[in-house]
Amino acid sequence: MIEDAVDAAPRPWARVQPLRKRQVAAVAVGNAIEFYDFVTYAFFAVQIGRTYFPSDEPGASLLASLATFGAGFLTRPLGAWAIGRMGDRRGRKPAMLLSFALIGVAVIGLPLVPSYASIGVAAPVLVVLFRLLQGFALGGEVGPSTAFLMEAAPVHRRGLYISMQAMGADAAVLVAGLVGVGLAHVLSPAELEAWGWRVALGLGAVIVPFGLVLRRTLVETFEPARAPPPRTGGSGHLRVALLGLAMLAAATTSAYALEYMTTYANTTLGLPERVALGATALIGLCGLVCDPLSGWLSDRIGRKPVMLVPWLVLLVAILPAFWLLERERSAAVLYLMTAVLAAASTLSTGTVLVAVTESLPAHVRSGALAMVYALAISVFGGSTQFAVAWLTRLTGNPLAPAWYMIGAVLVGLLAVSLLPESAPVRLAQRRPGRARLTAPE
Repeated sequence: MIEDAVDAAPRPWARVQPLRKRQVAAVAVGNAIEFYDFVTYAFFAVQIGRTYFPSDEPGASLLASLATFGAGFLTRPLGAWAIGRMGDRRGRKPAMLLSFALIGVAVIGLPLVPSYASIGVAAPVLVVLFRLLQGFALGGEVGPSTAFLMEAAPVHRRGLYISMQAMGADAAVLVAGLVGVGLAHVLSPAELEAWGWRVALGLGAVIVPFGLVLRRTLVETFEPARAPPPRTGGSGHLRVALLGLAMLAAATTSAYALEYMTTYANTTLGLPERVALGATALIGLCGLVCDPLSGWLSDRIGRKPVMLVPWLVLLVAILPAFWLLERERSAAVLYLMTAVLAAASTLSTGTVLVAVTESLPAHVRSGALAMVYALAISVFGGSTQFAVAWLTRLTGNPLAPAWYMIGAVLVGLLAVSLLPESAPVRLAQRRPGRARLTAPE
C-alpha cells in the first residue's frame, strides 16, 4: 500500500519548479525558531525558574520552570488539528503564514514579562499563557511546512529537501549554544539571572518579520479544489500514522534528552555553566553535518537503513557514554560523548520525518503529519526534560537519562522494522518499468 501511495500519477496542480535557497529557508525557519527557543529555555531554565517561580526548596524552581515549558506542549494537538487541517483544506501556504505569525507573538512576548518580584502571580500566569499560545502555533507548523517541502522537491531529492527541517533546527541549536556560551562568558551569574536570559530569548524574535516576508513569496504546492479524490481508504493511512507516532516519539525523546545535557551537566554533574552550554552548541554542529547527510543517503539507499543503523549504534552507545561521563565529569568527556550520541541520533531523526511524510497521501498529509508530530512531541518530547530531571532527583542515579533514552530507542526500532520502505529509489528497483515516481495522492 505504501508503494501505491508513493507511486502515483503526476498532478497538474503540483509545483514543479525547484525552490530557491531563501524559500527553503522560509519554510524551515519555523522549526528553527522552535528549537532556538527550546534550547535557550533549557540553557536558562534555572534562571527562569528563579525569576518566575521563586522557592526556598532546592530544585523546586527548576522543576516549576521545566513544567511551565512543558505546558506549551498541551496545546500542540489543538494547533495541529486546526492549522494542520487548514493546510489540507485551504493550502499549505496560508497555514504556514498563520502558524508563523502566532509563533512570533509568543516568542516576542515571553521575554518581556516582568519578574514575580515585580508583578507577583501575574508573571507566571503570563509566562504560561505565552507558552500555551506558542504550543498551539508550533502544533500546526510542522505538518504544512514539511508537506510543502516534499511536494516542492524533485522526486529523488525528497530526503535532502525535508532534511532542511532538521538542519534548520540544528542550526538554531548551534546558534543558541553560541549565544548561551557567549553570554555566560561576558556576564556575571547575577547579570545572567537578572536580564541575560531575556536577551538570549529575545534574539530568536529578530527573525520573525523576515520569515513572514519570505513565506509570502512561496508558491502553493497543493490546491484542494483541483486535487483529485483519494484512490484508497484510510485503514492503511492509520497504520502509517500509528507507526509514525512511535518513530517520532522515539526520535523526539532522544533529541530532547540530549538537549537536556546542558542542565544535566550543570546541575547533576557539577560542571561549570560555560562548559555545559558548549555541549548543546556541539549538538547543533553535529546536526548541521549529519542532517543533510542523512537525507542524501536516504535518497540513495532507502529510508529504513538510514533509520535502523544509527539507532542501533545509539542503543549500544547510550549507557557507556553516560557511565563514563558520570565517572569522569570532565569537559573533554562531555564533549566526546555528546558528539557520539548526537551524530547517531540526528542521522536517524531526519529520515524519520521523511519516511512518515512520504507515506501519507496528499489530501491528509498536512493534518495527519501535524497531529502525529504534535502527539509525539506533547506526550513524549514535552515531558522528557521534566521526567529525566524528576527521575534523577528521585533515584539519585545520574544514569537515569540513559535508561530513559534506551527505552525510547527500542520503541523506535520496533516501529521502523514494521514500516514498509517508501523511498522512490527502492520502489523503482522493485518495479523498474516505472521510471517516474511522484508524491502520493
